Amino acid sequence: MENTSLESGQSAPDFCLPDQEGNRTCLENFRGKWVVLYFYPRDNTPGCSLEAKNFSCLKKYFEAENAVILGVSRDSEESHRKFMEKKELKIKLLSDEQAEVHGKYDVLHPKHFRGKDVISAVRTTFLINQEGIIVKVWDNVKAAGHAEKVLSELKKLKEM
Repeated sequence: MENTSLESGQSAPDFCLPDQEGNRTCLENFRGKWVVLYFYPRDNTPGCSLEAKNFSCLKKYFEAENAVILGVSRDSEESHRKFMEKKELKIKLLSDEQAEVHGKYDVLHPKHFRGKDVISAVRTTFLINQEGIIVKVWDNVKAAGHAEKVLSELKKLKEM
């Protein structure tokens, strides 16, 4: 299987997905803004909850840098809504139940889990500039401290 991994300098594949309220959210609508697009395995799991809470806590700092945060998983809109209420999240979560966008961004990989081989989303974050170009990719992300690293990188890139 050929490696279709996206890298810095490439155009971010466009997509439209429903958010937690069922509103269509399209990447192209954010031209002129920086986009933090992060993929995570599942709502309400410890690592995913930590990552989403950290991004939520830093949301105002990302907004001050003209950036929007979009979390994507294969969970349903309803699952996202409950996750947001339970964890008091303030970011936008997108539902990719058919994993089409996961495929475009090459974030689904086989993993050995509880004695079985499963296809799972690998925690991956893409920083996309105002023109829709990927400027930084983090893969196999560890949730703790990740949102801070992304914010720090965004500030550095904006100073250049």
